[in-house]
Amino acid sequence: MAGWPAGACGTLRRGSVGVRRFRNNASTYFFGSETTAVNRHGKVIGFYIPLERDEDEVRRAVAQLGAAVSQVLEETGMTEQELSRVFDLRRPVSE
Repeated sequence: MAGWPAGACGTLRRGSVGVRRFRNNASTYFFGSETTAVNRHGKVIGFYIPLERDEDEVRRAVAQLGAAVSQVLEETGMTEQELSRVFDLRRPVSE
């Protein structure tokens, strides 16, 4: 489909799954191969589109992320908990 990420695989499930069900069964969806619509209060709010995985690429990406986080912690003096709060989408963004 046009506009879908390169490497997207699988087919769209009929219907959609609620946010709670998706959250409670996340590992099932993450290791599956079907694209899944996620809804909240009956409206589609997003899609989970599994990508083909290259395990070596995943390991490299995780290592790069770890290095980047370590660098940010070192340069800012923040703790991991403080840094994680920056990315907590449930909290309002401070100006």
